[in-house]
Amino acid sequence: MARACILYCWFIVCFALSSSARDVLEDDLYLVGTSIALSNAPNSTTASFDPREATIASVQHALFHQGVSCRTIVQSFLDRIEAYDKQGPYLNAVITTNPNALTYADELDQKLAESGFVPGALHCVPTILKDNYDTFDMPTTGGSLSLKGAQPAVDASAVQRIRAAGAVIIAKANLHEFAISGLTISSVLGQTKNPYDLTRTPGGSSGGTGASVAASFAVMGTGTDTVNSIRSPTSANSLVGIRPTRGLVSRDGIVPLSYTQDAIGPLARTVFDAATLLGVMAGYNPGDNVSALGVGQYQDYASYALQGARNLSLFQGLRVGVVDILVNQTESDPEVYQVNKVFNATLATLNQAGATILHVTDPTLDITHLSAVFDVQIYEFRTELDNYLQNYNGTVPANSLDEIVSQNLYEKGDAYTGAFMRNATVPLNNETNPEYFTRRSGIDGLRTQLALRFAEQNLDVMFYPHQSRLVVPIGSPTQSGRNGLVAALTGLPAIGVPGGFSEPTDTAPIGVPVGVEFMGRPFTEARLVEIAAAFERLTRARRAPLSTWEIV
Repeated sequence: MARACILYCWFIVCFALSSSARDVLEDDLYLVGTSIALSNAPNSTTASFDPREATIASVQHALFHQGVSCRTIVQSFLDRIEAYDKQGPYLNAVITTNPNALTYADELDQKLAESGFVPGALHCVPTILKDNYDTFDMPTTGGSLSLKGAQPAVDASAVQRIRAAGAVIIAKANLHEFAISGLTISSVLGQTKNPYDLTRTPGGSSGGTGASVAASFAVMGTGTDTVNSIRSPTSANSLVGIRPTRGLVSRDGIVPLSYTQDAIGPLARTVFDAATLLGVMAGYNPGDNVSALGVGQYQDYASYALQGARNLSLFQGLRVGVVDILVNQTESDPEVYQVNKVFNATLATLNQAGATILHVTDPTLDITHLSAVFDVQIYEFRTELDNYLQNYNGTVPANSLDEIVSQNLYEKGDAYTGAFMRNATVPLNNETNPEYFTRRSGIDGLRTQLALRFAEQNLDVMFYPHQSRLVVPIGSPTQSGRNGLVAALTGLPAIGVPGGFSEPTDTAPIGVPVGVEFMGRPFTEARLVEIAAAFERLTRARRAPLSTWEIV
């Protein structure tokens, strides 16, 4: 009885909740997740816990109030991976399951029984990492056969923080090889499928994480984002994903692509869970000098998620700037029409809730233009990857991009990745090229330009669909129509949230997910999370995929 009281008190203190906030968190199944409601149903996975659509709150409710062991919870997610990843719908999203996951769960169960133990914010929360995050207990491949078997000796900085918060890292997820593109096809694992439509990609490059979290292989996961790569699978899998302000989260121990454009962040099924994981990941590490920019900027993002979820009045007078050039007007294209139908419905919902809808009419924000004029990946990739490989703490089978290209092991089903890697080895494509300096200078100007657009209309956020058309079918040459480059170039924070679904089809029985994106000024993650949580509660747009809904 005393132990239960201590744990309950910890739960209240940890999340700093008022009585009304506890009601929102524990009594509203939308925020808590469905597992509490499902746990007593006749077809539950176990007598006490069902992992489908589980959240931090429902996992910890099961642990602290229902007596469910951490081992039982972790096993339930491992069972789902076993049932759905390489059989059934064959999502092909997981590269490696953690052989130590149940051992870690047992250790957490033992700690919870100790007098005076205070659980972390992610205590026993099953988490999946994109396989470009260094982990001491699992290989880190970057999706490439050239790095198969690469074994870091230490965790990435963000992974250390995630473990310290009590999470159980249960697997490493597939990604587009070296995170170069957005189809999520790699030489290590091949193509990952979208659980909502098995004929489509899950977005990318963090598509393995996206598909896994959507299918409840884990409660949450991590991604990297150089152009679109957290928010693309967020949109394609009816998830919440956050690309933080440049410098808020250290990238130390992450297989790199671009010093200027790389960011790392969370993917989850609710804003609260994504915000909680962001708060855990945020922090400075000397291995990434850019992370010094975030010192003093960290906030309790989870508390802002709760605040937004219980305060729909925040929309009254909220100034939302729709970026017109990021909305495709080719209504004759059915893939575009379906996105616009959802996006227009979200605008109507925001307007009805009291938001002021304004328009940002800046044609220079066209994604094709931005990519052609400002993107610097090709100039930075070789140096960044070589530095990572040549300063590797552990065992790695390749020491340079030149060596990787010469091995010719990269995925041949995606022509763009191989061409990009070969192009990056051309001597002219490095940071000494005058064009590189021109682009970096242009990015500085673009950042100022965005600040002006915010200031001119006193905008709280900018708003747009992440995909201007539905996520592409498997076999497509590129993931077309994505709008993430604006935030990626400028380093501004952006949060993707579910907007709705396209019309159902034979291959997509509940439709294809359509995500929308809020972008803010630098280091306004707390405000973005608050707005996104209110939007989430207002729209309740997330749905679980049917292909992995059956019990295990």
